[in-house]
Amino acid sequence: MPGGRLTQQERQQIALGLADGLAYAEIARRLDRPTSTVTREVMRNGGPTAYRAELAHRATERRAHRRKQAAPRGPRASVQPYGRDAEAVSEFEEVYAAAMMASGMPLMMARVLACLTLTDSGSLTAQELAQRLQVSPASISKAIAFLDSQGMVRRERDERRRERYIVDDEIWYRSLMVSVQSTAQLVEITRQGAGVLGAGTPAAARLEAVARFLDFVAEGMARAAEQARAVLHTSAPPGPQGSPASQEEAEGPAGPGPGRR
Repeated sequence: MPGGRLTQQERQQIALGLADGLAYAEIARRLDRPTSTVTREVMRNGGPTAYRAELAHRATERRAHRRKQAAPRGPRASVQPYGRDAEAVSEFEEVYAAAMMASGMPLMMARVLACLTLTDSGSLTAQELAQRLQVSPASISKAIAFLDSQGMVRRERDERRRERYIVDDEIWYRSLMVSVQSTAQLVEITRQGAGVLGAGTPAAARLEAVARFLDFVAEGMARAAEQARAVLHTSAPPGPQGSPASQEEAEGPAGPGPGRR
């Protein structure tokens, strides 16, 4: 199996595979590359619907150039705990942020959330985030304000009175419940609009149908979130020989590819 960076020709093959609707695992098999390599390449370069081989190749060259110029970069360049591969962790952080961006989260908010999530403590100060992400404190402040409004971070003061930003196991549950509340408010306003437009009119009927749909969705989301909350505090079952199940086992033979997420 070849190693090293993907070539421009390989990126073109990835683009063709995505256009044909192939799963990441099948594209990787044709390239004789690990599935994780293809997944990371696609997600860090726009996702399956926006991936472009030439743009991805140029972006990779720019990142490599910046790494050469950056030299040691403080906390991120330090030795990783638990013997982790620092470069692999950094690359995965980019992929994780890209996946959240693909779901609609703005860039800086996704980068901050990914950085917080991948720390073992799940807690960093604004200064620590700015150093790790190499961005301004103002960018961190704006991102945290957004994440806080979505229930995805908590704020606490440490013993030195510094504000720390914290992620925990329930951030996605809280975020979903914020979405449920927002949807419920939209339902109420939509029904008010139906009354303003007049019962029986086409526009009012349209709004009422939208309100019923969103109300049903919000109730289902809330019910599912409460039922699934226990999953956040349940350890994953071990795979063969007591090890966690592999990604391939979880994804099945076709891998996660486009349309299998």
